[in-house]
Amino acid sequence: MARTRGGGPRRRARPTVRRQAWGCALPSVHNAGAPTLIGSVQRALRLLEAVGSHSAGAPAKQLAREAGLPLPTAYHLLRTLTHEGYLRRESGVFVLGDAAERLAGGALQQKRRTMILDSLAHFRESVGAPVYFAVYREGEIEVVGVSDTPAGPACEEWAAFRETGHAHAIGQCLLGQLDEKTRRDHYDRHPVEPVTPYTVSDMHALEQRIGALGRMQPVTERQEYSLGTVCAAIPITAGDTAATMAISLPLHQEGRLLYAVNRLRSEVGALLSTLSFSISI
Repeated sequence: MARTRGGGPRRRARPTVRRQAWGCALPSVHNAGAPTLIGSVQRALRLLEAVGSHSAGAPAKQLAREAGLPLPTAYHLLRTLTHEGYLRRESGVFVLGDAAERLAGGALQQKRRTMILDSLAHFRESVGAPVYFAVYREGEIEVVGVSDTPAGPACEEWAAFRETGHAHAIGQCLLGQLDEKTRRDHYDRHPVEPVTPYTVSDMHALEQRIGALGRMQPVTERQEYSLGTVCAAIPITAGDTAATMAISLPLHQEGRLLYAVNRLRSEVGALLSTLSFSISI
């Protein structure tokens, strides 16, 4: 044992332990179940909410008061948010910037997609088959959503849907809603070529088929895109956008196809009359 100059034993220093006011030692580790919260992020979000509540913007002092922040803290955060594009300062007031508007736009798109997927799930349960929703946007076929089940899986996209529109009911239904000039442009970019032995033979044959379609008549195809699969699609009225809903079934259930697609058309018509689905497109 070490000794002092006077010869007595030297006491070993004890580690310092911080204590709470009532004398109990603080735990040495954080509670693993408690979330880690970043105060500066919380304060910045409160400022963004305060700015968003004023369509014409608001000055820093007012925003600080509404967010419950000291004015110097609010100034620092407002400068940072402005630098990052989430806010803009105009005529002495702060308004939401482009970055915040992009976030809001993304949230709206997510909400619309959720509405579409919920509707597709309803249709799938009603008709007992996988259901697809697609649009023709900016010169391309875009499958917006699909609803299927493990027992009734959707058709596998083994060849890109946007490049093989001539071969499947979705594409043929969308192409049939376009004017001739727009279709020709599509064919120039995505030539009519065999996908299976049953695919429509050439552009002339495809145009004849499209010309023979009634205005709201379902489009059907049998193994033209995928062997062992039959499909049917119906046109959807969505403003100026060409849109369609479709179903697919295994070849051995081909006898159900027309009944199922007519059931789908009836269900879609009822939902569109409420405007809830058309607004979400």
